This record gives sequence, structure tokens and C-alpha cells, in this order.
Amino acid sequence: MIELYHNDMSVCAAKVRSVLAEKRLEWRGIHMDLRAGETQKPEYLKLNPNAVVPTLVHDGRVIIESTVICEYLDDAFPQNGLKGDPVERARMRLWTKQLDEGLHIAVGNLSLCIAFRHQFLKRTPEQLKAYLDGIPSAETRERRRKGIEFGMDSPTFAPSLQRWNQFLGDAETALQSGPWLAGAQYSLADIGYVPYMIRLEHLGLEALWRERPRVARWRQRLFERPSYKEAVEKWLNPKYLELFDEQRPAVRHWVRQRMSTM
Repeated sequence: MIELYHNDMSVCAAKVRSVLAEKRLEWRGIHMDLRAGETQKPEYLKLNPNAVVPTLVHDGRVIIESTVICEYLDDAFPQNGLKGDPVERARMRLWTKQLDEGLHIAVGNLSLCIAFRHQFLKRTPEQLKAYLDGIPSAETRERRRKGIEFGMDSPTFAPSLQRWNQFLGDAETALQSGPWLAGAQYSLADIGYVPYMIRLEHLGLEALWRERPRVARWRQRLFERPSYKEAVEKWLNPKYLELFDEQRPAVRHWVRQRMSTM
């Protein structure tokens, strides 16, 4: 029995759903409403003290952290392997390591500053305080407070955009030697970036790959895989897509005005 505590628009949850789809594994989903604070409830904190999704429960064993979960699933279910040979495996881990060491936080900042802040600004001051107080990490709490208050003027916004710009420059170079990030085989490296690449598109940040043809073709290959439709596309929430649509013109204006100076 595989159980996955997840959220429809969570990029980290989408990574794990993608592995499950590539492996053709059956699973039971428990959808968590992040805005309602369901991950902050005591019963969930017993499973995942970080108060985030996803959380995997396999035959009663709890696994947390999306990168760890993805590797666990590839080890536990070796069919349709997603790591490659030892060299490709090392390369794969260098790419997934980047997500855990800054790129994930960066896309979270971009998403909050551009779009999600508008959901929080509709709350009463008391409701917003309760939400922020429920975030275990003081650093994360302060980062989200600034994103909600200042939006694209937050001190976290431009550095987050620059971090993704740097990654995509590195990816453009790496893709000279093969169709996928780690080499000839589609791997956990590529899976890791699938939900992030569609999120950047939703946020109106196409300028990041407009002059990077290899990245543009790689993105297209990612979205052509059946696992994308099963694990990401069918979970896209229309309410969030509408919110992204509303904010996209302002983002594109910001990029035209400032990105060339970054």
C-alpha cells in the first residue's frame, strides 16, 4: 500500500506523483489544503514535523522530503529505472541537489511574490498572523511575511529570479551533450524540474528560456511524456491558474524593465 499526502499545485508533490506515474504504481492520495493549514494540524505533524507536503507512507513506513521520496520509490520499485548508470546517477544527484539547496525556495519566493500573496492579503490581520505563526521555521516565516507584504518589491524577489536564470544557463550548456540533464536517459534529474518549469511558465517568466533553445526543446520533451499529463497537468487547479493569469502582465513588465540589469 502506497499512500501520498500531497497537494494539487505543490511542485514537490508533483515530483513524487511523476515518479509514481513513470513507475505505473497504484497509490492512494490524501489531498492536503495548504491554505486551510491542514499540514499544521497535530495529527499531520506526527507524520511530517516540517508541516509540508509531500509525505509518503509505504506499508506503514513514513518517508518525507520529496527528493528522498523519489529516490526511495526508484529503489523500492526498480522497474523503469530513473537513475541511470553510476556516472549518470552522480550527475542526477548534482541537479536534484540544486533544487534542495536554493532553487525550490527561489520558486516559492517567486510564486508568493507574484501570485499567492493576493490570496493572503484577503485574510484578516488575525488570520494572517495565525498562518505565519504556524510556520515552524523563523527564516521561512520572515521570508513569507516579506513576500506577502512587498510582492515583487520584496528583497527576496530579484535574487530568486537570478538563481533560476543561473540554473537555466547551466542547463543550456549541459544539454549540449544529450537530450536530458544527466545524459542520454530521462532520470530523476529531469523529473525533479518538471513542475518547476511549468510553474515558471504560469508565472509569466518565459524570458528565462527565450534565448536558450536547448532548454526550450528540453521543456517540450518533459511535457510530452505521459507522466506529465498524469502527475502534473490533470492536477492543475483552475483557481490558481486564474490567479497566475491575472498577475502575468505585471510580471512581464517587471522582467522587461529590470531583468537586463540583473
